[in-house]
Amino acid sequence: MTQVIRRWRARAAAAVIALGALSSTAMTSTATAADKTGPAVDRNTLVVALDKEIQSLDALVTASGDSQRYAMSIFDTLYGFDAKGNIVPRMATSYTMSSDGLVYTFKLRPNIKFHNGDTFTSADVKYSIERVIDPTTKSTRRPYFAPVIDSVETPDPLTVRIRLKQPDGVFLNKIAGFLFIVGQKYATSLPNAEAFAAAPVGTGPYRVKTNKVGQFLELERFDDFYGDKPAIRTLVFKYIPEPSSRVNAIVSGEVDIAAMIPLAEVARLRQDAALDIITNPVSSPMHVRLYSNVPDSPLAKRDVRLALNYAVDANAIIKGVFHGVGAPMGTFISKYFPYGGDPSVAPYPYDPAKARALLRQAGYPNGFSIKLYDAVGTPKEFAEALAAYWGQVGVKVDINRIDYAAWSRLNNTHKTGPMTTTQFTNAIYDPIHPVAGSFSKEGAWSDYYNSEVEALLKQLDTTTGAEARGALFRKIGKILHDDASAVLVTELFNVFAKKKGLTWEVQQGSGFLNFRKVAWH
Repeated sequence: MTQVIRRWRARAAAAVIALGALSSTAMTSTATAADKTGPAVDRNTLVVALDKEIQSLDALVTASGDSQRYAMSIFDTLYGFDAKGNIVPRMATSYTMSSDGLVYTFKLRPNIKFHNGDTFTSADVKYSIERVIDPTTKSTRRPYFAPVIDSVETPDPLTVRIRLKQPDGVFLNKIAGFLFIVGQKYATSLPNAEAFAAAPVGTGPYRVKTNKVGQFLELERFDDFYGDKPAIRTLVFKYIPEPSSRVNAIVSGEVDIAAMIPLAEVARLRQDAALDIITNPVSSPMHVRLYSNVPDSPLAKRDVRLALNYAVDANAIIKGVFHGVGAPMGTFISKYFPYGGDPSVAPYPYDPAKARALLRQAGYPNGFSIKLYDAVGTPKEFAEALAAYWGQVGVKVDINRIDYAAWSRLNNTHKTGPMTTTQFTNAIYDPIHPVAGSFSKEGAWSDYYNSEVEALLKQLDTTTGAEARGALFRKIGKILHDDASAVLVTELFNVFAKKKGLTWEVQQGSGFLNFRKVAWH
């Protein structure tokens, strides 16, 4: 496999593509070859190179991996997470929970304005919740709220009372991570959800100025924001999917921050005196999602799923594809979660002989052919490595690499089968998010069912506290491991490059991009 790894590295170099144009506000770059440390535009502007296009600007509908790029800038929540993952009040000033855990009462902050000038009230909270729960909205947040919320009451404009059908041990985390508030008056004036996504209105520190599909999203500071005003007036998300082009953009000074730096470039960029390199664990497994609930698929057989795991040398992939930035995983629950990870469960060892035996036992002595979806943005060498390893045991893989936006639309509607490379970032600092999303019967990204897992998830609904929840998650992690529910490869780290002239505290332990406190110094 050494030659395979060398080929992966050789293919990492790609042609440079032209950068997309910005609007008139952010069009002229002040950076020159002689001055790469100054702002790309000016001290009132921040230009961020993203690896993927933002598919939708409706943070109540779109997948978390998409919304995490922009949601904290445009929208806000009743409670939120600070940079360390601690829950803090935002649009609400306080909350109380009834002794039986069934009623949450939130007191709202007065005089908050939406970007269009409407005043925020309890009616907007009620509408936002009901919008998520409504199945016609097709919100990827619905599985986290619909099973537990019974009703939402608005006793007065600054009070919201949420009644639950049953206690939910992580309800406040869900409110903080998923419930971005939208205005009832504005949203209901539009013909459909797609119209809102095209022209979103929130209460966040920035509002949409220009959305050039496929090129960039430009936000401007919302000066009526109720909280601390951002130091940066204009925030530009520039889509540069080609990794080498993002690197060139930050090295040349044409952007101020570059997200998802190719791991092959990390060592070199650390030597650049103009840049800071930030490696951030995102509590996320890089894995292969298996559509195991399709009866006539080979993946419906546990022995086949086990074979796919034993056939892959995770350590070699981490070294060859991820350039040593990673760690093999024994369970789906990352060790970077505050609880739930289980270091006693070892990753599958590389054992191709055992993989072949399992395939024979499953009725596939000569292997089989299968399609693997792969999104642009994930290192293409990852899918190539998987295909090479599986090919060694007779599983012939057809890689279908597609644009991230197209992949996301398919993935959110269960159409990336029979399997796809994917990762799952931490949005609420509790393992329920990736576990329920990926492996519950009603999970937004789940094509897997296990009655034992369902029973434990049911227990989690009424379990609070890190110790008790952690014990249940460790049981779930072991079951998912033993059932080979996915092909786990590595812990995921996001790497950012920023100019040294910027002060920016990265949101730890999640995929959220938080630019509320970024500033030039």
